Amino acid sequence: MDIFIGTLLLGLVVGLVLIILLSTGALGLVVISEQQVGIVVRKLGGRPLKPGQLIALDGEAGYQADTLAPGWHFWYWPVLFQVLKVPMIQVPQGEIALVVANDGAPMAPERILGRVVESDNFQDARKFLRNGGEKGRQLGILTAGTYRINTALFTVITRAGAERHGLLPQQLHVSRIEPDKVGIVTTLDGRPIDEGEIAGPIVPDHDNFQNTQHFLDHGGRRGLQEQVLLSGAWNLNPWFVQVEQTPMTEIPIGYVGVVISFVGKPHEDVSGLEFKHGDLVNQGHKGVWVKPLYPGKHPLNLRIMKVELVPTTNIVLNWANRTETHNYDSRLSSITVRSKDGFSFNLDVSQIIHVAALDAPKVISRVGSMQNLVDHVLQPIVGNYFRNSAQEFTVLDFLSARSTRQHDAAEHIRTALSAYDVQAIDTLIGDINPPAELMVTLTDRKIAEEQKKTYVLQQEAQTQRQQLVRETAKADIQKEVVQAEQSVNISELQSNATIKRAQGESESIKLRAQGEGESIRLKAQGEAEGVRAIGAARAAAYQAGVAALGANGYTAIQLMQIIGDQRVRIIPEILVGQGNGASGAGITDALVGVLLRDQLAGKNPEGGNLTKVD
Repeated sequence: MDIFIGTLLLGLVVGLVLIILLSTGALGLVVISEQQVGIVVRKLGGRPLKPGQLIALDGEAGYQADTLAPGWHFWYWPVLFQVLKVPMIQVPQGEIALVVANDGAPMAPERILGRVVESDNFQDARKFLRNGGEKGRQLGILTAGTYRINTALFTVITRAGAERHGLLPQQLHVSRIEPDKVGIVTTLDGRPIDEGEIAGPIVPDHDNFQNTQHFLDHGGRRGLQEQVLLSGAWNLNPWFVQVEQTPMTEIPIGYVGVVISFVGKPHEDVSGLEFKHGDLVNQGHKGVWVKPLYPGKHPLNLRIMKVELVPTTNIVLNWANRTETHNYDSRLSSITVRSKDGFSFNLDVSQIIHVAALDAPKVISRVGSMQNLVDHVLQPIVGNYFRNSAQEFTVLDFLSARSTRQHDAAEHIRTALSAYDVQAIDTLIGDINPPAELMVTLTDRKIAEEQKKTYVLQQEAQTQRQQLVRETAKADIQKEVVQAEQSVNISELQSNATIKRAQGESESIKLRAQGEGESIRLKAQGEAEGVRAIGAARAAAYQAGVAALGANGYTAIQLMQIIGDQRVRIIPEILVGQGNGASGAGITDALVGVLLRDQLAGKNPEGGNLTKVD
């Protein structure tokens, strides 16, 4: 119990002594909180600083390089030291802070910003001074975060205090490049741009101008830069770099962009020996790029290059009192020509051209721009051709042969423009404005020609009408013609049939005659044979009768038999006398007697039979 009480009393005494020591500063205690930085100033002791030196590195009197971190620190007696408690540096998100070194090595005369050295983001002042950190504005910046910085050596400028240091608060915001925009960069430190150049060359691996020391160590130039910043957020030192946002270069559909670069690698012509009117270079070289830019958006630095838009669709150019939307023909007007017969008149001409995408760089290299192509190439070619050709014809001939003049012009202009890598699609002659007095003549001529055509048409109509009447008449008699033709055909057929029938009958008669002749011959032969046989029989009978009766007796018998068989009258039925005597009848009586006999017998006096009448 006594030991416990003794220990407690001893602790109380020690605590009381410590309180007395701390309250009197006998121990030199300095307490730094978590959000503070202790900056030590040596009052007594130590060597004096060198002239121009502000921060002590070896215990010299004055501001000390080393700071006190949060916690308890002893032996900093107020008689020897003064400890300044300053808040930590806080840089909010989306902001940056700039740093000014109040001590360090002097900067080179050509430099305006102190080089970046290893110093743990300016939190280690001793490293900064030992590593050759330079006095003045610093290339390095502080990004979002919290830093324990010796404010005796470094002045930190945040957005809140920007105006006190001649800055705008927005300059200490993180640089943001908007979408569809490109950042044109101008650096404020570095070596001067080479003579004859307008922008500094591209330096690789400097992280879009965020690693400033790397940019300067590898030859970065002061001034306009060839490299651009694309869309995004970038921690950029406004003392070192200025950024201007411009829209991306847009190549519309129907166009290509020919790039004319004023900076880049040394000029090397890649156009070839055949192209003698200009030169072309590869991308990244100074000159006209051989490959055009196609439709789309391109992040180009238009401070160091120019993009000439070249239409790849057909372009219509009017030598008239009207202008197309492209305005290339705004300086063109109607062409005044003089004819062979001394009259002046105006021509409205339209020329259609086309520039191929791959030929666009050649055209721009040759003439510089599309407007120059129209003004310096097309205008003299088209205008002089029509002026020269019009002198070979009278006004009326020119008007009457307009299509021929147009065709000849198209061929001539097509050949001329091909030398400029431009395609002439067509040449069109519009309004022709001849003198008024010639228009009367032309009108009369046209009226006469139209009347002639009318007469010809009327004549053709009459001819057609006659032809129609003729054909109608033919159609009307066609039935009779057909009937006649059919009658002729029928007659021919009947005639042929008659001929065939006659021939058949002739053959039949011939055959029948032959048959009858043969029959008659055979019959005659038979009859002859019969007669011969009868005769032979009669001869035999006669010889037998003669032999029996004698020739006279047999002959008398035969005569009697013939008279009997043939009913031969020995006494006539009618006797005709010689005269009117009583002894005989006359010829008249004989005829009457014959007629009566015939009637009684039923015979027609003319040889026919008489019908008996009861």
